Amino acid sequence: MTDIRSYEDSHEAGFGDYVQLLKPRVMSLVVFTALVGLLVAPVSLHPVEAFTAILFIALGGGASGALNMWWDADIDAIMRRTKSRPVPSGRVQAGEALAVGLALAGISVVMLALATNVLAGALLAFTIFFYVVIYSVWLKRSTPQNIVIGGAAGAFPPMIGWVAATGSVSVEAFLMFMLIFMWTPPHFWALALFMKSDYGDAKVPMLTETHGRKVTRAHVWWYTVALVPFSLALGFTPVGGHVYLAASIVLNLWFLRGAWAIWRRDEAVAEADGYKVEKAVFRFSLIYLFLHFTALLMDAGLRTWGSF
Repeated sequence: MTDIRSYEDSHEAGFGDYVQLLKPRVMSLVVFTALVGLLVAPVSLHPVEAFTAILFIALGGGASGALNMWWDADIDAIMRRTKSRPVPSGRVQAGEALAVGLALAGISVVMLALATNVLAGALLAFTIFFYVVIYSVWLKRSTPQNIVIGGAAGAFPPMIGWVAATGSVSVEAFLMFMLIFMWTPPHFWALALFMKSDYGDAKVPMLTETHGRKVTRAHVWWYTVALVPFSLALGFTPVGGHVYLAASIVLNLWFLRGAWAIWRRDEAVAEADGYKVEKAVFRFSLIYLFLHFTALLMDAGLRTWGSF
């Protein structure tokens, strides 16, 4: 990490800046998938316990975001997509981001372990460590497989939610993990295809920079193909059902269609139309994940009310 003191200035941080430090958009995905993992589990928590568990999982996600912004301030200042973040813009000092991240990490891990069980707390601690140290510090700047391996950090929340309720890891928790883990590479590579210069300018070895755009397009297709079996398999576990299977089939067909279009697309054509297809597939990938987990919730609700 380079010296980031140059990014600090005299601007006084507001409450909203500290909220942004926690990456609220990412945190919303963490909260939602963790909540689904908790609610579809076969063991029900008291509402107060459930709320407490999700609160501390969210704080753990926020801690990861703050520590990531502290470490990545130098490259965030270069990339158009990230240069307005609190640390590189100078609204929050690097030391403050580090302090907030460490404090939230400690509080969230200890309190989740006390509120639910030690395994849930340990998984949250490992998730924070994985995102900050394994992904941010090591993988992100050293290998084009950064997104593939680093995607595990974003895949743990539903497993943590499940473990908070049950105290153990099961096939269902593993498949929820794999759904997000396999979804992450095509999601971010679609983004990298139309964020052309950002990663190269920041010297982040994304696949588009190290192996070229044609190879990246092929990887979007093949990783989407690899995602399909895991997403469908979840429908044949006790947490799946008619709604999930129907939704998964339709969503996977659309995702495959988009990934195929990206793979077969000529770069000159893509550049001419402003990467219209790539942007559409990126946006759809967000809907894809949200609807899969929503379908799990719907099936859980139907089972609760005895409809199926």
